[in-house]
Amino acid sequence: MNKFLTLRGAKRGFSYLVVGGWSAFSVFFILWIILASLKRNRDLFGKPWSIPIDPAWGNYVKTWVNNRFGDYFLNSLIVTSVSVAALLLVSVPAAYVLSRGRFAGRQALSNFFAFGMGVPIPLLFVPLFVIMTTMRLGDSLTGLSIVYVALSIPFSIYVLEGFFASLPSELESAAIIDGCSDFQVFRHVMLPLAGPGIATVAILNFVGLWNEYQLSLVLLNSPENRTLSLGIYSLITSMQYSGGDWAGLFAGVTIVMVPTILLFIILSERMISGITMGGVK
Repeated sequence: MNKFLTLRGAKRGFSYLVVGGWSAFSVFFILWIILASLKRNRDLFGKPWSIPIDPAWGNYVKTWVNNRFGDYFLNSLIVTSVSVAALLLVSVPAAYVLSRGRFAGRQALSNFFAFGMGVPIPLLFVPLFVIMTTMRLGDSLTGLSIVYVALSIPFSIYVLEGFFASLPSELESAAIIDGCSDFQVFRHVMLPLAGPGIATVAILNFVGLWNEYQLSLVLLNSPENRTLSLGIYSLITSMQYSGGDWAGLFAGVTIVMVPTILLFIILSERMISGITMGGVK
């Protein structure tokens, strides 16, 4: 028995060591990128590990204004926010019906959405480009948002089904006995209880769509419609001809990172509680 406990403790200690080491590694390089964005190019290569004594805040001004990262930031914010809102509007009711409803074909529909998560995104580049062009939604933020919503629905429904299935059915039955309709049960009872799960799905989708690159590269052509990920790409491309403004590049990377980091810091507790709630029935 003692040998088993010792082995179990050693495995747990090793797991903590691996997770702690990976976390420290990630935090270190995030901090290094932020510090590098505040250096001048000569200091960045001459003293790569030093802390900037005289921070070059002009790197952010130059990246935000001259490289149009202000416009790209607004485009990403609009596309991501609208996509996540529309995605929740579609996925939450659908997941509730698929998890709590009893009708013919329910399991087939659930399997269909689960199958959608396994379709490789690059396989859809050509069909999506043709469809968006035919619908005259190519090279537009509206078309990109529609594609984001459509491709994010399978994952969102799959996750939300687990959250709704974990809610006690007694509350649902009590609300029906009190005279609530099906929609009232969903709106006033089940939806508030599923708040942590909905927040988790919203955060995961926001982070994924905020950093998305491949679809925006395929569907967007005009510079004024670029998102932040395409802005980083254009900045790297321009460095091949105008010299290496690595400090400006790190400033752009920091601009991309900061919103998602702040989102995790602010809502991490709620997201963890939502994941725990969905994992225990």
